[in-house]
Amino acid sequence: MDDPRFNNIFNEDFDGNYDDVMNRIVDQINYPSCGVSGASVDGAGDDSNGNDSDDNNDDDDDDADDDDDADDDDDADIDGDSDDDDAFIIRRHFDRKKLNLCTAGAINAYYINYMYKEPCMVSYNTGMRWLTEVLRGHWKRSVNMFRMDATTLLSLCTDLETHHGLKPSRRMSVIEKVAMFLFTIAVGASNRQVQERFQHSGETVSRCFKEVLKSLRLFAVEIIKPVDPQFTSTPREIAINPRFMPHFKNCVGAIDGTHVRACVPAANQIPFIGRKGVPTQNVMAACSFDMQFMFVWAGWEGSAHDTRIFLEAIDNSTINFPKPPEGKYYLVDAGYPNEYGYLGPYKGERYHFQEFRRRGQPSGRKEVFNRAHSSLRNVIERSFGVWKQRWRILQNMPAYPYKTQVEIVVASMALHNYIRRRAQDDAVFSEYDRNPNLIPDDFLPDTVQASAVQGSQRPSRMDFVRDGIANSLMEQ
Repeated sequence: MDDPRFNNIFNEDFDGNYDDVMNRIVDQINYPSCGVSGASVDGAGDDSNGNDSDDNNDDDDDDADDDDDADDDDDADIDGDSDDDDAFIIRRHFDRKKLNLCTAGAINAYYINYMYKEPCMVSYNTGMRWLTEVLRGHWKRSVNMFRMDATTLLSLCTDLETHHGLKPSRRMSVIEKVAMFLFTIAVGASNRQVQERFQHSGETVSRCFKEVLKSLRLFAVEIIKPVDPQFTSTPREIAINPRFMPHFKNCVGAIDGTHVRACVPAANQIPFIGRKGVPTQNVMAACSFDMQFMFVWAGWEGSAHDTRIFLEAIDNSTINFPKPPEGKYYLVDAGYPNEYGYLGPYKGERYHFQEFRRRGQPSGRKEVFNRAHSSLRNVIERSFGVWKQRWRILQNMPAYPYKTQVEIVVASMALHNYIRRRAQDDAVFSEYDRNPNLIPDDFLPDTVQASAVQGSQRPSRMDFVRDGIANSLMEQ
């Protein structure tokens, strides 16, 4: 049939836009219905006797002639109606073919656009192949990529799988999941960089990151706490050092705060911008003298004052801060109140190591005390230095949800402690152990001078403790 409308049916491109295809289906099958009139003969009907019902028989011949002419016209009408019926049937036949063909094209377009995924990560050097090569190679390769040696990494995987709910999946082992997480926070890798390195999809990378982070949250509860919860013994670093023993024999650790970059929407940034001049979260931590974190409270806005966070931590029983027992104390800097159990330096006197290096030896018992206090308390600053130097993600936090950013801080501190306990000769810790006065520069220097504690300081029992230590140091 040479019909342009039907020719167009088979000349259409059905691989185009899905909506266009469906529109063409509707346009092509909704033809106006073809009217088919029934064949009828004009004339009078016969009565039951077969006679004409008209009583006027004189006109029979004329009527017969007229009937013959009408019959010829009716035959022509019937032939025309038959052709219309044939055309309608053919058209409906092609409509059904059109519907089938368009439907097939629409299904194909939907499959190509929404269901079919062309393989992307098809490199021979899969993530597991690369990981195996790194772990079996030189020890520095594992340290460079994951910030821990192969033995420590395998031990960490075992602990997370055995005790903290991290499980392998059908296509990925626990060690590959942990390696992906460590690679992300160690080098600050983006999701796309992890995809390319480990040859997994972005959805898989994101899901595994969340699984490992969830496991490390549970892990942090067990590892970020004092090794000796009752603080019964004098720390080894004090006991073997005549500069501090017996003057600071009751000291259990040091407390300070630090800032970590935060990535928050512009509309919510004001509370997070403090003295650093950029959005940050303020993190309070307490550490032992072997540079292990005993307590961490992350997630405070960058504008929050250290004193506010400190007082909230020691007064709120739900925080589970490891308070010192009677007669014991933490070292704090001049920004904290001189509460009982928290020993600060003399204010208004030289304190930091750099000041004594520039202006000579201390003079008087207050400066002698301040120098000893500073030398011992700088362990918290050195711990922050090791921690931030190891995990590059802390220098430029990606745009994770803020809750995830806080959990990353806590998880990285847990890994810091684990490396300290398990690694035989960690390069970063060893560098700081060899140089007890090494205090790294802060990645986020202050742009606004830190404010002092508001209000006057009330007399404290720690004033007498401080005076006693100062006198003891002068007698040495």
